[in-house]
Amino acid sequence: MAKQKSISLNYIMNCILTASSMIFPLISYPYVSRILMPEGMGKVAVANSVVAYFALGAMLGIPTYGIRICAGIRDDKEKLSKAVWELLTINLITALAVYLIYGICLFAIPRMAQDKALFLIMGSSILFQMIGVEWLYKALEEYSYITIRSVIFKFLALVLMILCVRSSDDYVIYGGLTMLAGAGSGICNFIRMRRYVVPYGKCRKAAVASGGFRYAKHIKSVGIFLAMSAATTIYTNLDTVMLGFMSGDIEAGYYSSAVKIKGVLVSFVIGLGGVLLPRMSYYVQQRRMEEFRKLLKKAVVFVTGVSIPLCVLFMAAAKPCILIISGEAFLPAVPSMRIIMPTLILIGFSNICGMQILVPLGLEKEVLYSEIMGAVTDVCLNLCLIPSMGAAGAAIGTLAAEAAVLAYQVYAVYKVKDQVIMDKAK
Repeated sequence: MAKQKSISLNYIMNCILTASSMIFPLISYPYVSRILMPEGMGKVAVANSVVAYFALGAMLGIPTYGIRICAGIRDDKEKLSKAVWELLTINLITALAVYLIYGICLFAIPRMAQDKALFLIMGSSILFQMIGVEWLYKALEEYSYITIRSVIFKFLALVLMILCVRSSDDYVIYGGLTMLAGAGSGICNFIRMRRYVVPYGKCRKAAVASGGFRYAKHIKSVGIFLAMSAATTIYTNLDTVMLGFMSGDIEAGYYSSAVKIKGVLVSFVIGLGGVLLPRMSYYVQQRRMEEFRKLLKKAVVFVTGVSIPLCVLFMAAAKPCILIISGEAFLPAVPSMRIIMPTLILIGFSNICGMQILVPLGLEKEVLYSEIMGAVTDVCLNLCLIPSMGAAGAAIGTLAAEAAVLAYQVYAVYKVKDQVIMDKAK
């Protein structure tokens, strides 16, 4: 049995990772936004959001499903290797199909064709996400490696941004550099994977003796996680896409400033959740429910103590925050930022309900239903509010969507409260 990683060490590493996610944008974003201005930032934000949809199709639900399935069998190298190669093969097939569709859209859709170079460069992130198998390292709780690797590539990207982004025409370069950390991480992950996984040829020979690779057993669960990811991606990226297509790049640029700040804060709020998912999945697999509940209580205390103060602080300081991070040209983003800040609390608790309770218990369908509800809410409100309110309307849609997600997940957790909270589960 592999030595179990320390939760404390994992959390410290994840805090460092989260801090780097806050510090590097705080350094780079003020510099880049003042050079590219709202229009240039809006172009990159729209491209990033569009690529996210294609990446969603390529990755299926593997990033989350892979963590759960690998965490439960991480003590058995043969089973782990077989599962990893099965998931990677499925991922490769879907990525090739998605790239074919992406290539067609690159020439057929005018909005993408006019910024072909930007979309082409940012589309490379799909490949690096696939080979990066980040889900494997999270399942193995290799947070020290993940953190050190991430900080190195973020620092490199920051230096290159300062050196290379010098005019408003350099938005393509900026878009490419935002992909650098992911590209470098993906390559390093793939090379390092042989430490934990038997090579494909050897694994295939061993698998033949036991009936061969079994891809079909993953399809149903991967499909559910894909639907979950699709719903989440819709209501987290659709705002920017709809703003870009309905209100133009400048309005999308304003909104991207508010979303950028929210995104950094959210990564801090849910930082503990990222550490706990593989461990809680492992405890459920081993039927160690008392330890599962202890970790759950710590997560609730953490999210409560972090999300509420951050929400209040950044709502009050929205204007100076926008001025410092993005500059005076982005002041129209202030109302959007104030509207969207309460999502820190909503996302924090939905992360506990969904990713730390329902998913480890195998109830991902409940998470899917909640996210469908959020996506429908977001689309409907965006269609009604964006034409008249622009970025502020998109922010209202996101806030309502997160509230809908949390409401449904609280209901789903209530249905299994005996298993989660009470000792009756034993």
